Amino acid sequence: MIEQINLQNVPQHVAIIMDGNGRWAKQQGLDRLFGHSQGVESVRDTLKTARELGIKYLTLYAFSTENWNRPKSEIDGLMDLLIEAVTHELMELNNNGVRLLTIGDLNALPENCQKSLSDAIQKTSNNKDITLVLALNYSSQSEITSAIKNIIADNNSGKITIDEINPELIDTYLYTKDIPDPELLIRTSGERRVSNFLLWQIAYAEFHFTSVFWPDFRRQHLLEAIIDFQQRERRFGMTSDQINKA
Repeated sequence: MIEQINLQNVPQHVAIIMDGNGRWAKQQGLDRLFGHSQGVESVRDTLKTARELGIKYLTLYAFSTENWNRPKSEIDGLMDLLIEAVTHELMELNNNGVRLLTIGDLNALPENCQKSLSDAIQKTSNNKDITLVLALNYSSQSEITSAIKNIIADNNSGKITIDEINPELIDTYLYTKDIPDPELLIRTSGERRVSNFLLWQIAYAEFHFTSVFWPDFRRQHLLEAIIDFQQRERRFGMTSDQINKA
């Protein structure tokens, strides 16, 4: 399948809503947390393939602010799994030139999670092959609300004027201020919604939905999404004729 891909035209930033862990586990007659643990292998395989393709940013929706409404036992298990995954994968991340970043409000996470993430971010900060962004305790609506509050505060203090507020300025107030917008958004498990994820940043992203549950998502599924992406005509408000002439 990789021979069908134009490596000169891969998206530089792919974002994925990793969905279906619990339903996958239920189909196996197993606990939901087992589905989450199996999803770690999907992360590993997807990251490896993304790096091979030359994708520079891979953002994974790992835990939303709404996920706090899940059973406490599942949340506790997810936090333990996060610590374990980050700790065990650290050497592999460094060996493969992977820089780790996070977006979201980490202050609500358990202190040991915060410490593990901070340590991994610091120890991978010089890696340049690909950046893995974990969206943790993330809500796009909260992100935008926070940006608006900070813009108002900076306007009131005279740091910026009303006339300076434009999309480019707003970008600098978001969690993703140092990250390019995603060109491709993938959601697994057959659901077709964005679930409060990167609402501002995906304004011109291409969407790819697959019925595959996240624990079964592997290399070929990412390749299928890239092939689908490369068959799209991205016009950005222009006509096909304008794009072809450019």
